[in-house]
Amino acid sequence: MILSAATAYADSDIQAVYKQQIDKPLAEVYGSLYKSLENARFFVVFEPNIGENLARFSGKWGDDYNRNNISAIRSMVFCNGWYANEVSNLDPDMLGFCPLHITLFEQQGITTVLFNLPGTVAEEGPAKKLLMTIEKEVIEAIRQGLL
Repeated sequence: MILSAATAYADSDIQAVYKQQIDKPLAEVYGSLYKSLENARFFVVFEPNIGENLARFSGKWGDDYNRNNISAIRSMVFCNGWYANEVSNLDPDMLGFCPLHITLFEQQGITTVLFNLPGTVAEEGPAKKLLMTIEKEVIEAIRQGLL
């Protein structure tokens, strides 16, 4: 069963974060999501294991550590060179979206995938149309990777 939704800014119609959930552990979906991004020509360049990094501070943070009982947090940092070049040609100020990333976390066996939507920041700038295309392709890769 897949549940999906887009989260909006408070008191706004602007969709800022794409969110999709699947009733499977993160370890079970990570590989297929990675492959799906790469099949869509978004090449993963870095894979931080945020959950492992945070766990090192569990003793220091005590009761403040992992209050939501998240069992895993991982991220994939990815880029498409052609798109990066096009963004730099249209609006170098939007290069903050190169590379892009998704964050995955698992709670109670359910994996949530989060993707910050670049089109929401582009406003009506020269790269908006291209960034909207990129976000649609990334969302489709996420959907395909979670099938």
